[in-house]
Amino acid sequence: MSSSTNNRSSTYAIDPIFLERWSPRAFDRDAVISDQDLMTIFEAAHWAPSSFNSQPWRFIYARKDTPEWSRLFDLLVPMNQGWAVGASALVVLVSATTAQPPGAPGPMPSYSHSFDAGAGWAYLALQATRLGWHAHAMAGFDVERAYEALDVPKTYRVETIIAIGRLGDKSLLPPPLQEREQPNGRRPVEELVMEGGFHS
Repeated sequence: MSSSTNNRSSTYAIDPIFLERWSPRAFDRDAVISDQDLMTIFEAAHWAPSSFNSQPWRFIYARKDTPEWSRLFDLLVPMNQGWAVGASALVVLVSATTAQPPGAPGPMPSYSHSFDAGAGWAYLALQATRLGWHAHAMAGFDVERAYEALDVPKTYRVETIIAIGRLGDKSLLPPPLQEREQPNGRRPVEELVMEGGFHS
């Protein structure tokens, strides 16, 4: 049995929200995200699982048309600035590189902090979709400058910057991005799942 929505389909029946979630670039520049929606999105993200329940994620955010906006927006590479200018909010996700396991004498290096932060991002993106928003995570930003601009301690890793917005008119995007402005597919699940060991 397969699931199908948003021009995507799955081989096995899954909750439609997994197919409805995608990462657009065309956002409605007039959309304003409320405190209620934004905090609901963060509420979902902070319920993600983490090793020893260490909750390494931290979310630094700015809404469009606020004094904080340029501090985050200016970190993006020009190509991402070109479309993220339409977002209603930007979020920098950072994760603590140390954790305090039960019984340990002090903080220890965390092997899973980025993995755990990724779970937080996934929950954030799914909750945004549930509320009618979309979230797009980016790797194209000045990582080193982010530490200074946002006062991020070196005991944290800056993971990504996330744009959150309502779907907008893709004709406002440059032509190459207009062509890509649609939910993409995935490899067949059989190519990614291996029983008993790794197989290339």
